[in-house]
Amino acid sequence: MRLDGFGLFVRDMGRMIRFYRDVLGFEIREDEDTSNVYLIKDGTLFLLYGRDDFERMTHRRYEYIKGLNGHSELALYVGTFQEVDEQFRRVVALGATPVLEPETEPWGQRTCYIADPEGNLIEIGSFNKPFAR
Repeated sequence: MRLDGFGLFVRDMGRMIRFYRDVLGFEIREDEDTSNVYLIKDGTLFLLYGRDDFERMTHRRYEYIKGLNGHSELALYVGTFQEVDEQFRRVVALGATPVLEPETEPWGQRTCYIADPEGNLIEIGSFNKPFAR
């Protein structure tokens, strides 16, 4: 099997689309009123699924955490420590919830955390060099 993408189950599709598209720069393929939305970031597929639609499709009810969600994180990389600080300030000014202000960790990474409008954690980090796998 090959990894195809990563998805989140969302309550307010329009708000989440606007956040990921307008604040974080994800490319969107569908209209805001679609129940399943495919976004692309750096060639990686990212999906937003409407919770109600998914429950109808699977004929099950699910429980969802309210507030900040510590079950997973989405990690974004920038090239410099300065960019970590700049991006943190920028996305918080645009509505992201601040979780951890930028700090340099003992392992050499500068990192910070924000949350999207539904409480999913997002890391913005750097090792002060261009991204390389």
